[in-house]
Amino acid sequence: MHRLQSIAARSLMAGALEPCPALAAPVPGRRTNRAGLRRYNASGAPAAAVAAARNGKAREKTLTMETLNPQVKAVEYAVRGPIVIKAGEIERILQEGGKKPFTEVIKANIGDAHAMGQQPITFLRQVVALCTFPELLDSPSFPEDAKRRAQRILQGCGGRSLGSYSASQGVDCIRQDIAAYIEQRDQGVPSNWENIFLTTGASDGIVSILRLLVSGEGRARTGVMIPIPQYPLYSAAIAELGAVQVNYYLDEDNCWALDVHELHRAYQAAKQHCQPRVLCIINPGNPTGQVQSKKCIEDVLHFAYEENLFVMADEVYQENVYAPDCEFHSFKKVLYEMGPEYFNSVELASFHSTSKGYTGECGFRGGFMEIVNLDPEVKAQLVKLLSVRLCPPVAGQAAMDVIVNPPQPDEPSFAQFHKEKASVLGALADKAKLTEQILSAVPGIKCNPVQGAMYAFPQIFIPPRAVEEAKALGMQPDMLYCLRLLEETGICVVPGSGFGQREGTYHFRMTILPSPEKLKVLLEKVRDFHIKFLKENSALEEPQCRVQA
Repeated sequence: MHRLQSIAARSLMAGALEPCPALAAPVPGRRTNRAGLRRYNASGAPAAAVAAARNGKAREKTLTMETLNPQVKAVEYAVRGPIVIKAGEIERILQEGGKKPFTEVIKANIGDAHAMGQQPITFLRQVVALCTFPELLDSPSFPEDAKRRAQRILQGCGGRSLGSYSASQGVDCIRQDIAAYIEQRDQGVPSNWENIFLTTGASDGIVSILRLLVSGEGRARTGVMIPIPQYPLYSAAIAELGAVQVNYYLDEDNCWALDVHELHRAYQAAKQHCQPRVLCIINPGNPTGQVQSKKCIEDVLHFAYEENLFVMADEVYQENVYAPDCEFHSFKKVLYEMGPEYFNSVELASFHSTSKGYTGECGFRGGFMEIVNLDPEVKAQLVKLLSVRLCPPVAGQAAMDVIVNPPQPDEPSFAQFHKEKASVLGALADKAKLTEQILSAVPGIKCNPVQGAMYAFPQIFIPPRAVEEAKALGMQPDMLYCLRLLEETGICVVPGSGFGQREGTYHFRMTILPSPEKLKVLLEKVRDFHIKFLKENSALEEPQCRVQA
């Protein structure tokens, strides 16, 4: 066998090295170079095959785990991590007729409203449909206020088509509508539309701003202060950019409030190994669901002013406030009310999105950011950076325009729009309350009130026996818990370790987006599973089974 392989190799090499006469007539269908020499491709004898035959081994890949960018390897994104992959495998088993102790997988891992059954807002879809297929502008089935908005958007698009590129900053008339919306939201605080940038969801804007801010080496490397628990976009972007993650912990015993003393602690500790330059805030909170008070925001902005920090305010859940004693305050409005000394100096970028709120239009990937007090030369660099990706999806920009420019009381679509919006937000408020009530009644689970956003982040007691089992398996205890929950009930939630948590505490994040009926079933299954989990690990009667206060 070895002799046959050697003969074949010599034959292959001889054929590969045999020259074609330069004056030979070209054979139809065969590629030749200018000298008439044959070019070998996949149908002939490629050079790689020659090398493999000569060396007795296959050509090595250029890109391997050893040569992969180490910053990419450092990226983790728990929301679509191993638990979700496992959930997909179980779904396929069920679809193929496999047997499980449940009939469906309930994906409560991500804030994808429409996937959970939420219906689109009619007016938004009407405007986007008209922009996408302008022939519908002649149809009597569409209201005039939707047509007016669609015509205005199309006039701002090249060739009056949603299929054309926009400016990298976004369609001008949409940026103007966003500025007007911000002024109205913030009760007259001025907004310059030239400081508005349309983005591919809020995530695109957040990463773009971080790209501007990350610099330096060693102790001069940019430190980015993020809340713990946090939305994993932040830790993933920090890892990819090679910045330094600076954790500050939210106060779970005080409904996940932000304590300025904790900011000072984290800042001073970080200065020993990096240069903190950025302070990220998520309000309302993801995954924690808290709504920060105006006093808290003032304290944060004063801290940023004193320490010369760039503030990034993630405000994508600004419409999602459910607790009657809570109110959304934009960082920009609070900054303005603190006076010119603050408003004219603190650098601020705030972010919004089509994906959350009452519309839940995740798939459009629409969003915007407003920047305040950015150096003009840096702003030019931002425009340059954004131009590399040409422009955000124009359909997403159109969807964003409807959110900031909804029907007014004197327009024909107002009644239906108002009814649909109130229905969505009212249902979310009811589900937020239901989630807290059921989970808080379970032994070994503590769930803070879901004041806003779309998630609960309950603390769960995991008995020492289960903790040791998880360590033996090389995984976090809350990962083991969530895997067991998925395998026994079909419920997919995300372990708290993917968001960050204080040492010795365990959590999971779940969305409150399923329908009320399905959410009640989900919560009851979690309750029953948790009690069973404690019994199996001999912890139900132990006093230690109480979660940390």
